[in-house]
Amino acid sequence: MLGYALRRALAGLSVLFGITVVVFLMLRFIPGDPATAVLLTMVEPGLDSAQITQRDIDELRDQMGLNAPLPQQYVTWLGRVATGNLGTSLRSRQPIADELAARLPATLKLGGAALVVMFVIAIPSGILGGLYAGRTTDHVTRVLSLVGESLPSFFLGVLLIYLFAITLGWLPAMGGRRPESIILPAVTLGVGIAAATSRLLRASLLDTLSQPYMLMAEAKGMKRRTLLFRHALRPALIPVITAASLVAGGLLGGTAVIETVFAWPGVGRYMVEAIGGRDYPVIQGFTLLMASLFVIINFAVDILYRFMDPRVRIEEHGNV
Repeated sequence: MLGYALRRALAGLSVLFGITVVVFLMLRFIPGDPATAVLLTMVEPGLDSAQITQRDIDELRDQMGLNAPLPQQYVTWLGRVATGNLGTSLRSRQPIADELAARLPATLKLGGAALVVMFVIAIPSGILGGLYAGRTTDHVTRVLSLVGESLPSFFLGVLLIYLFAITLGWLPAMGGRRPESIILPAVTLGVGIAAATSRLLRASLLDTLSQPYMLMAEAKGMKRRTLLFRHALRPALIPVITAASLVAGGLLGGTAVIETVFAWPGVGRYMVEAIGGRDYPVIQGFTLLMASLFVIINFAVDILYRFMDPRVRIEEHGNV
């Protein structure tokens, strides 16, 4: 177990190293000179950008360390990142790490609620589809999955706001101050990923139930319902867990649209505002944070995978 965890940790660290290289080069390879781009964001609206002199550009390049060789810049930047220093926002003049830390709990809360919605919808519908394959129940769950997967999340969000906030007045449309404010954005996020997960679970269940040992057990008189819940569901959930890890990472980085639609105070909305304001250091810090969380989630799923799938343990001991 320890060797498996160490190998997965080393693989994750190598991915993180590649991510830091890409994120570091983002600012260096943007069109034009990075120092000039940063100075342009500091010019007050309505003022002439010609007031930026070559001396200003040279001084800022020196402050940003852009005159040093690229490997030296990378080592210096990596040292700052390792201590939690992601730089300062060009718009708010506040440390980026502090601003991300203040908004990250809201995004984690929304992503966790969306995952709950996903499992509540996907697991029952996927099991029903596998249990009653080819029957009316299966057709209904497949049609609903297709509809849920086809609806763009921003469009579904607007529909939910119109129905539950404006027409019925049951739930708040925007903000995150009231506890029930999370319901609409979580449902909007959860429905889309639930549809794909339900279809994946149904296909995995049907594949497991068609295995020879399952057909033999059914031929000996074991009820299909017992067969499904006692022997088929656990192996069928393995690809679902794998997909959930990808979905969880995607949720953290992909909530930007939903947070903007519902004015949710998370890092996704912060990122959208940074893009609009050309706040490159914030974009850099957000990308690094989301990529790191994605790697950590996948590491946790790899460990969980070992407990769920006996083939991983067999392969670990070199019997395959």
